[in-house]
Amino acid sequence: MAGRGSVGGGRPPSRSRDRGQVAVEFVGMVPLILLLVAAVWECVLIGYAFSLAGNAADQGARAGAVKGGGECDTAARKYVGDAWNMTVDCGPAGDLYKAKVSLQIPVLFPGLGFGGIDGTAGAAMEREE
Repeated sequence: MAGRGSVGGGRPPSRSRDRGQVAVEFVGMVPLILLLVAAVWECVLIGYAFSLAGNAADQGARAGAVKGGGECDTAARKYVGDAWNMTVDCGPAGDLYKAKVSLQIPVLFPGLGFGGIDGTAGAAMEREE
């Protein structure tokens, strides 16, 4: 019985020192995981803003080419909410009717300020007679 209790005696080492290690590692990783989720969300908002601005400009240009400036602004604002602080600039440019839509990206952390996203579209003039 020479090996009992000594190192290399065949008994597995005690695991009491490792208790709670997973919980400590998880608590340490939670802020990083939350930061990653916030960054991904901001990227999604930026992509969505590009899509919204392009679609709103396209809708506005088509409506303006047929019915004029008031309809351009109304059509551009139809599917975009107030949180985007949208500005619309419509007007004829030769044989085209152009619309430019600018959106401000809402951010999770005020002060980051990604700036604005612009969408521009044009449509051939088609006045109703």
